Amino acid sequence: PFVVYIIIMKSNYSYIIIQVKRDMEAQMSVGQFVFMLHSHLPYYRKAGMWPFGEENLYECMAETYIPLLNAISELYEEGIKAKLTVGITPILAEQLNDEHLKHGFVKYLDSRIKQVSKDLERYPDPKVAHSQHLKYLAKYYFDWFNHIKDSFVNKYGMDLIGEFKKYQDLGCIEITTSGATHGFSPLLATDSNLNAQFKVGSDTTKRLFGKKAKGCWLPECAYRQGYEYVGKDGKKHWRPAIEVTLQNNDIEYFFTESHVIEGGNSIGNRRVIGVYGNIEYIPLPERPATGYDTYSAYWLPDAQVAVMGRNDRAGYQVWSAADGYPGDGCFREFHKKDDKSGMHYWRITSPTTDLGDKMLYDPVLALNKINENSDHYTTLIYHLLNDYKKAHNGKEGLVMVSFDTELFGHWWFEGVEFIKQVIRKFNTYLPEVERMTAGEYLHAHPPTEAIQIPESSWGQGGHFYVWNNHLTEWMWPIIHACEKRINAIVDKYSEIPEDKLLHRALNQMARENLLLQSSDWPFLITTWQAKDYATDRFREHVDRFEKICDMIESGNINDAELKEIESIDNCFPVIDYRVYQSIEEGVIPQQSAKLAPLYQ
Repeated sequence: PFVVYIIIMKSNYSYIIIQVKRDMEAQMSVGQFVFMLHSHLPYYRKAGMWPFGEENLYECMAETYIPLLNAISELYEEGIKAKLTVGITPILAEQLNDEHLKHGFVKYLDSRIKQVSKDLERYPDPKVAHSQHLKYLAKYYFDWFNHIKDSFVNKYGMDLIGEFKKYQDLGCIEITTSGATHGFSPLLATDSNLNAQFKVGSDTTKRLFGKKAKGCWLPECAYRQGYEYVGKDGKKHWRPAIEVTLQNNDIEYFFTESHVIEGGNSIGNRRVIGVYGNIEYIPLPERPATGYDTYSAYWLPDAQVAVMGRNDRAGYQVWSAADGYPGDGCFREFHKKDDKSGMHYWRITSPTTDLGDKMLYDPVLALNKINENSDHYTTLIYHLLNDYKKAHNGKEGLVMVSFDTELFGHWWFEGVEFIKQVIRKFNTYLPEVERMTAGEYLHAHPPTEAIQIPESSWGQGGHFYVWNNHLTEWMWPIIHACEKRINAIVDKYSEIPEDKLLHRALNQMARENLLLQSSDWPFLITTWQAKDYATDRFREHVDRFEKICDMIESGNINDAELKEIESIDNCFPVIDYRVYQSIEEGVIPQQSAKLAPLYQ
């Protein structure tokens, strides 16, 4: 069909018929593609340096966040809007915005440049095999780190949050929010604490990025339905589903795993047999197929909030180290570093190659492989959408993929270049694939069906076991006790006290309660990635919380001790402790007017 646009303009008493044109764009579309990146790290500020602590943040800033901004910037200069959905958890955003960490990052880069400069001096060394290539790699990293520093200091003015906001405002990316400290939502005992995670999180995103986020990342993709329970009064109560809390904080959508929508086995079951970390792992039985797929978004039944599931095929192709792109032997080996400078001079070689036998890294070879991978991936997405459209009588579908942002650059060193090439190739060669942010997709294609999803997470087996098992079960009674204690204290101060010291203590108590709820602590304990560090961090936040509570309850607040805690845990500077006021069991307070029907 043809769409005729006849524009008649009168100028100097003459009529100009502009043209008749075909609406090519509508004819070419095969479907929509949403690329979602979830950025999160735990609170590392003044909590150690290496192997766990601030240096973990600095590595991700250097290898992921700045390269990603550079890619978005370069694409924009080419006339291409990236159309990425970029989730930045509030606790990560606070750290990227922190002056102590900004200056610490510059010191980190200077130390990296100093170390690689020594490698430039010691190579070539006739006593070392392939030392000429090591010299080449040292120069490669010397230039790379200097480029990252120049980008951070000179191009971005040490303000990464401001740059993400800039590209948000230009329509290149959409920023989504999350729970304030990535608390594991389904296992929180009280609705006021669940609400506080998303209220503080949403408010923080608005404060830092200038607009309220439409979407969010459920921490660990952890979801639970509403349920009936017997309260202390002996009566039955209804605890609302998580989406009710989201709606009351003006959040319109979130993401989930493919198995949650489709049924069947979780991706985690395909990765692990028998043992996970240091725990015996028993998967849940496979769920029956639901008859739904991930090629569209769905409403949830208890609130007007949408959910979209990750496309299994398109996601697995990227995140799987065993079967996906990142495991290719050409790419940089993450686990082997030079014993003097700490530089990554080796490549994966093969999955079975011992660290001592790894071949030297070749950036040119890796770039060629990325070119192949991005060709394959864009073609894969096109065929997934085109095949769906053919099989459904011309109905267009959605392919949504979601990944940890830190996979790209930090774990898969070449990954940011992969993202950039995928976007560029879609734009240049496959405009039939409509690239959209998640919010844009939902505005253009609102759900037509509602679906009830089960209790679920991204973790092994698709349930909560990774965060609640025999290694971590001791943490939850403590978390729940803190939830109840903060409710009781805050209820006594429904009005902000005139006593400034007391007011500071109440707000710091709220910060510590959020920080001790971080899902990172049980996760790191379960996986043994940083068991002792995570245990210590959890206990530290609990101790600080209890110390402040004791001060408030005794009426004897030590200003010096409070200042010391505030100097370490300074996140959420405008927090209002009253977010923790107790609410009627099973009822969540309205913080905004009831949402009108979305996307009308």
